[in-house]
Amino acid sequence: MSTPTLFWFRRDLRIADQPALAAAAAEGPVVGVFVIDPALWGPAGANRRAFLVRSLEALDRSMHGSLVVVDGPPAKALAELADSCGAGTVHATEDFGPYGRQRDDEVRSVLARRGVDLRLVDSPYAVPPGSITTGSGTPYKVFTPFFRSWKAHGWADPLPEIPVEWLELDGPWALPDQPPVAVQLPPAGEAGAWAAAERFLDTGVDGYAASRDLPGIEGTSRLSPYLKWGVLHPRQLLDHLDDSPGAEAFRSELCWREFYAQVLYDRPDSARHAYVSRMAAMELDEGEEADRRFEAWANGRTGYPIVDAGMRQLVAEGWMHNRVRMIVASFLVKDLHIDWTRGARFFMDHLVDGDLASNSHGWQWVAGTGTDASPYFRIFNPVSQSKKFDGEGRYLRRWIPEIAHLPDRSIHAPWTERTGAPAGYPPPVVDHDVERRESLDRYERIRRDWA
Repeated sequence: MSTPTLFWFRRDLRIADQPALAAAAAEGPVVGVFVIDPALWGPAGANRRAFLVRSLEALDRSMHGSLVVVDGPPAKALAELADSCGAGTVHATEDFGPYGRQRDDEVRSVLARRGVDLRLVDSPYAVPPGSITTGSGTPYKVFTPFFRSWKAHGWADPLPEIPVEWLELDGPWALPDQPPVAVQLPPAGEAGAWAAAERFLDTGVDGYAASRDLPGIEGTSRLSPYLKWGVLHPRQLLDHLDDSPGAEAFRSELCWREFYAQVLYDRPDSARHAYVSRMAAMELDEGEEADRRFEAWANGRTGYPIVDAGMRQLVAEGWMHNRVRMIVASFLVKDLHIDWTRGARFFMDHLVDGDLASNSHGWQWVAGTGTDASPYFRIFNPVSQSKKFDGEGRYLRRWIPEIAHLPDRSIHAPWTERTGAPAGYPPPVVDHDVERRESLDRYERIRRDWA
């Protein structure tokens, strides 16, 4: 009998279009394994853990019940499993994140001492981080030229279906208990992912350029949870896109995910610290009043409907419309003067699609501390943004029933009603115009120090 090989599933919970799995299958029978890594499992929010468990259940079914699930530090867990089944190699998709690279170095070292090779193939991205640089050989810091180079570089076609001889091992393999969650999670597994993808590609992508910024309609793909865990690979989606405006806009959004992965690859510290280090000097609010305002923001009780609707959607669905993510982030950082990392952590606690690179650098874009940053002095006005992108108040009425009866003219700013905000809905926690001026003054103070 051929020597078995281990295939270590990570952010690639699928069977289709799996170059690393194809490499493993070419060597003989495959033991598919997923490691519940305490370093990743513990900090993950309940929504993300629950979706992961469901995705693993679906993966196990596609493997005819042969998925091996082990707990513990990956180096120890994989070494023990390789010893027990006589595997000579471990195959996996390469990880480009800060923790993943460090973990894989440790795994490689521990396995090598047992005569077992770790072979990393492919990437969770269409273009692996580090593959493209500027003409001077440095990493891109601005999205638009990165997007041009990314498209010019191109990507491989999806692989055809490959036969895999799954080897079933005896053992007490069991998935962790799914944490109880209040949100309705997306259907898990490749079947659920492709049902969502085909629905979007058939009926949504043509209008995507015009509709993706409108939270009151279903104008986005809702595919981010599947991309997060590699249930879908981006090249599988790119393979279905033509040159229409909607397809190009969606291609651009897929590229933003890859741009931020590249930024994190180049600067691992930027996951939790300002990419533009001098922006770390910005004066921030702390203490009891700041905590009170943060709680109002987190609970959807700021008195600004577009902000509150977004935060209520996040808690209720484990997801938030991307345009609204920018609005609520701007409000926290520039109206409430609270550190972006605090908001980023709250998002990661709730998002089903929580991705470290995209989340941290999306927040930094709004905060004005990152690459390709929106200038700090560009501050989202929550009322004008609400009027522009949800003019009829569909999104607001869905998530804030307290104000659903208000006419379009005042629903974006309920305090402008003659009798004030309706009973049960709070007045604005701050005056946007005042806090905008305060943010600009704080920015000007640190800017003078740069000279």
